[in-house]
Amino acid sequence: MLDSPPRPTLPAAVHHQVDCSEERHAEPILAIFNDAIAHSTALYDYVPRPRSAMAAWFADKQVHGHPVIGLEDEGGELLGFATYGPFRPRPANKYTMEHSVYVAPAHRGKGLGRTLLELIVDEAQRRDIHTLVGGIDLGNAASIALHESLGFERAGVIRHAGFKFGRWLDLAFYQRLFEVPRHPVDG
Repeated sequence: MLDSPPRPTLPAAVHHQVDCSEERHAEPILAIFNDAIAHSTALYDYVPRPRSAMAAWFADKQVHGHPVIGLEDEGGELLGFATYGPFRPRPANKYTMEHSVYVAPAHRGKGLGRTLLELIVDEAQRRDIHTLVGGIDLGNAASIALHESLGFERAGVIRHAGFKFGRWLDLAFYQRLFEVPRHPVDG
């Protein structure tokens, strides 16, 4: 599906959108990651990430010019974030990115995931990304429904892609195509 989405609007609980930085947001992003590791199949990790991992994570985002978009409340608390990075690290995949959207546990169910996904979709189009891919655990019906509601289509499922919480996990890929770049180039 090739289209342009309407501009996202911020839910009432959100004061503003921010570009996340390591200095301000490493700790809350790490807490969100580690909660997802401990309590969900959103990340197929077993062990919480150490604080030291965040420096490399932010450095990689900065070096490659990949956004980390956050939503904060009026007190400056990070409610959630969205980002993307390479789907595959090959030159011909330069117009395809894999995105991630995470919302802090206390703020789920308030529409923040939708807003973050809309924001990262906007940013991808602005930066001439042609294909945006989401890898979603097949058991995560809410994320699948959200992606489908915003025009993402199922591209395939890798059965038994992971093993966590004593069971095999199936990984579904959802993608959305955009009309950018207008003039893609090889090389």
